[in-house]
Amino acid sequence: MFEIKSPRAGQAELWLDGKCLLRHSERAPALFLGRGREKISMFRGNFDIRDRVDERLSARLVAVEGDTLRFAHPDTEGQTLLRLCERDGLLHLDLSCPDPTVNRMWLRLYAEPGEHLVGGGEQFSALDLRGRLWPIWTREQGVGRNKLTEITRLADALDGSGGDYYTTFYPQATLVSSRLCFMHLANTEYAELDLREEACSEIALWSGQARFVFGTAETYDGLLEKLTGLLGRQPALPDWAMKGLWLGVQGGTERAVALEKRCRDAGVDISAVWIQDWEGKRITSFGKRLQWDWRWNRELYPDLDRVIAAEPGTAWMGYINPYLVEGGVLFRQAQEQGYFVKRADGTDYLFDFGEYDCGVVDLTMPEAFAWYKGVIRNNLIGLGFRGWMADFGEYLPADAVCHGGSGLTLHNAWPVLWARCNREAIEEAGKLGECVFFMRAGGAGSGKYATLIWAGDQNVDWSEDDGLPSVITAALSLGMSGFGLHCCDTGGYTTLFHLHRDEELMLRWLEFSCFTPVMRTHEGNRPESNVQLYDSERLLSAAARLTGIHNALLPYLQRCASENAARGLPVMRPLFLEAPGEARAWDHRLYSYLLGHDLLVAPVVKPGADTRTLWLPEGEWVHLWTGKTYGAGEHTLPAPIGQPPVFRRAHCADAALFDSLRSI
Repeated sequence: MFEIKSPRAGQAELWLDGKCLLRHSERAPALFLGRGREKISMFRGNFDIRDRVDERLSARLVAVEGDTLRFAHPDTEGQTLLRLCERDGLLHLDLSCPDPTVNRMWLRLYAEPGEHLVGGGEQFSALDLRGRLWPIWTREQGVGRNKLTEITRLADALDGSGGDYYTTFYPQATLVSSRLCFMHLANTEYAELDLREEACSEIALWSGQARFVFGTAETYDGLLEKLTGLLGRQPALPDWAMKGLWLGVQGGTERAVALEKRCRDAGVDISAVWIQDWEGKRITSFGKRLQWDWRWNRELYPDLDRVIAAEPGTAWMGYINPYLVEGGVLFRQAQEQGYFVKRADGTDYLFDFGEYDCGVVDLTMPEAFAWYKGVIRNNLIGLGFRGWMADFGEYLPADAVCHGGSGLTLHNAWPVLWARCNREAIEEAGKLGECVFFMRAGGAGSGKYATLIWAGDQNVDWSEDDGLPSVITAALSLGMSGFGLHCCDTGGYTTLFHLHRDEELMLRWLEFSCFTPVMRTHEGNRPESNVQLYDSERLLSAAARLTGIHNALLPYLQRCASENAARGLPVMRPLFLEAPGEARAWDHRLYSYLLGHDLLVAPVVKPGADTRTLWLPEGEWVHLWTGKTYGAGEHTLPAPIGQPPVFRRAHCADAALFDSLRSI
């Protein structure tokens, strides 16, 4: 139940289930109204966002009338209404300013000293978001993601693609508090989560209308159940998707089949072969890119349909994104039908994706949406693919004109529309539960449509900002934002400047992927610069053993995925779910997580390491490889390649299953 307290004129407090959400007074206003002018430029998915705030006015509370708070300011027209209602066990807060010139709002939420806040979508730089400002705007992840590093400096100098601590494909204006409550902003306009002050959490929005949802619970499990009930949950993955390895290869039918055979002959269980270049390829200065005209390239992949049909036990997978390359067959079809996003002058909005121009299919236009679903249904599912990478979704320019509105308003909604397009194509083909598509871009509502998220384009390195360790933080933050099925490019993807993937990195990344929902490899944007899974007997032997362990875990992983589908409990979970009172459990630099309820995984994330220092929460934890029992606290354990620190609960239903992994 919510309660509005108004101890005296001009003051109000909002409480939900005994938790204070908002406090307003003239000296400490909770609501600000304003006017501003934005300037947004984009180059290949990297956005430069600048806002000039002309006015920021502290709203004055003039009346409390039942479930409505009335605010006003002499420099705005009319009264801004804050309306409250409870629906489906959640509190809905709607803000509405009648002044059409007001296009900025700031709402300050109550915060307690020492309060932890997680969420924000998929964030790579922190688990506890307090102390920083987090823009909510989907974009390229950026190379390096740290302005103090040489890699980011080089990427910025090359084409402005260096990124920063907050750049992410999947931002979401959701905060989950250690006070066991959550806030979700339902708007799709540009927003900021300003968590730099200890006494408040300020939510900024580029709009004069806002919709918030709040929920509380007695446990984190209950909180996630409510949050995912609001945002949507992913169906459990088909068995083939969680079994063995998805082998990422390219280069044509002969090469793909030969590499699949090489891996199988070495004992690697291959459940899927992912060929991203099924539609052809092009070479750019960035590396090997794809021919964005989503039709089977019979010259590069002759007899692909027969190969797929001949291997019913193997899922063959492809690639698609919502853009069409200029001059392609599908480009011409879309252009003739008027299916592209437009510029203000009515011409098609074409832009550079890296040495080639593309049109953006207008997913807000019903006819274009239906046509593109048909492309997926006919060209991918019709060929026999049981899955694909549904890439991109972040590039809608702010100044674009769409059938359904402006690019500024629709930008953050675009990845969700793209997810829905793929999901409906699968449903209409009668393949839900059989086909899997995995995305990097997302936002509020993606959980309702997307079947799997992957972490995007990590560097092929060990960096905390953009390498192997960052994937752990990304998976945990996304899980606490309501999307609980996560995977990554094993070994990383981005190979630029002096970066290249070596054998040790590939081995350690394989170990990590073994203890995630899905194991999948990628050759990277410059395959010849990277060590590949099939390059050495040592790698193949390690992959054979680790896919065997992953397969042995399948019954457990299936139950974890079913929990996510039924209740929204992510498969990979932060340690504070086990130890909410421990401040260190909120530190992403632990680089540890719970896999389901009963396993604790501490991947090795530093080169040259043969030991790993880690922290265990209260309880008895059995080391998977030695059977030795450890208690709570900090421990340093041997961690030779092939044996990353993994623990099971001392008393759990699957103890025999977990102990059997020792013999694989």
